[in-house]
Amino acid sequence: MLGKLILRISKFLNGWKKRPLFAAQFPTLNAGIFVHPSAEVHSSSIGRGTKIWHFSHVMSGSEIGSNCIIGQNVFIASHVRLGNNVKVQNNVSLYHGVLLEDDVFCGPSMVFTNVLNPRAAIEKKSAFRTTLVGRGATLGANSTVVCGNSIGAYSMVGAGAVVTRPVAPHALIIGNPGRQIGWVCECGETLKFNERTACKCIVCGLSYGLKEEEVVRL
Repeated sequence: MLGKLILRISKFLNGWKKRPLFAAQFPTLNAGIFVHPSAEVHSSSIGRGTKIWHFSHVMSGSEIGSNCIIGQNVFIASHVRLGNNVKVQNNVSLYHGVLLEDDVFCGPSMVFTNVLNPRAAIEKKSAFRTTLVGRGATLGANSTVVCGNSIGAYSMVGAGAVVTRPVAPHALIIGNPGRQIGWVCECGETLKFNERTACKCIVCGLSYGLKEEEVVRL
């Protein structure tokens, strides 16, 4: 029994090594794309400099921008759109309806949904909702974004938080259900506004104003 198992593993690994190179499989794609041999990639729209790692599955009809990092065991469904310089960490699934703008960070094992009230026995593809994640936003490890809620640019959703309502740009969100506890800079540092509703990031030096509960860069 052990000998047969070893033989099956050996055949699998040998077959894996003999798989055609990505460029040969998809000759219309740009040069400079790395795809690990264990990944299944069927999209023909992937930007230069993007890396797709072990056991990930990218379906046809999806679009991935340039210089993206797709970690291990990531699933990207059809009609999903990723901008440039997006980083998707291990064990994340991007379902139909998810749209990520440039520079978005998806932490390990964070979760997107696309139906509010799913049932296994009822087809609900017509009920898919769009989730737009704005430029530069961070979704922390093990956080969950309930579908239909937009995530504002440069906002930060803390590890394990559950987003049940739209998130404002630059907002800092924690907890379940997620609640806002402050604001963050484009660089990710917490902002501390004074009585004149002005603030300068102590790390990168960018200046902001707070007008009617909206952060604006000065």
